[in-house]
Amino acid sequence: MRLKDQVALITGGASGLGRALVDRFVAEGARVAVFDKSAERLKLIETAHGDKVISCLGDVRSLADHKAAAANCTERFGRIDCVIPNAGIWDYSTPLVDLPEDRIDAAFDEVFSVNVKGYLLAVKACLPALVESRGSVIFTISNAGFYPNGGGPLYTASKHAVVGLVRELAFELAPHVRVNGVAPGGIGTDLRGPGSLGLGEQSISSVPLADLLASVLPIGRMPAVEEYTGAYVFFASRTDAAPATGSTLNYDGGLGVRGFFSAAGGHDLPEKLKLAQGEKR
Repeated sequence: MRLKDQVALITGGASGLGRALVDRFVAEGARVAVFDKSAERLKLIETAHGDKVISCLGDVRSLADHKAAAANCTERFGRIDCVIPNAGIWDYSTPLVDLPEDRIDAAFDEVFSVNVKGYLLAVKACLPALVESRGSVIFTISNAGFYPNGGGPLYTASKHAVVGLVRELAFELAPHVRVNGVAPGGIGTDLRGPGSLGLGEQSISSVPLADLLASVLPIGRMPAVEEYTGAYVFFASRTDAAPATGSTLNYDGGLGVRGFFSAAGGHDLPEKLKLAQGEKR
């Protein structure tokens, strides 16, 4: 268990990638404070993991809620070794031309308040505990932090901003706290959109991402949500990732190596190597 005796605080931890991270970190020996806005889903996590987790109900846009979560975590578990700002919303690739003029201000503020300010507040609230433990921060970014067409201008800009947070905070918090980022690709989760655009109840699961990405990603399929969690375990590890800070891992199925004319330049490798094609992993 690579995270034995570590304590992590994960925002947006009651569903999707966040829930998968909670499950993986507990399996790796960590105790976890789960910050989320859904009381119902937090209860499910408590039922699943018992005294290995503590639930923290709140809004990631509120510094007071983050401070309460940090205080609850340190009171219960005595420390914070790793913070994973993960809660986010997606703009459903709404292009600039389709953003209603009377909603741009509200939509911009909502997306950036959750996806950027929420991350900054998580670190701010946990900073004393992180410095004391010489811990780490791992931001959830996205392929949209590096490439276009993973969202509209609001989401893409917010994720580019988080790349900047990784670099700036890695500098500001050195040598006491390591700061890194993981940029996953498409995931089949319950990710929602901005309420200001009428997308607050729309789930990304309504989009046939798996079908769309099968012909786009060099690996040939959309990864399962659990397959993204290993990168976070690596960055949280005090042994495996000791030299890593200011780094961001593109963990997106190979978007950056797509060719000009096809998604996967090696699609015919099995035939050329005369290999029998088994079941895709």
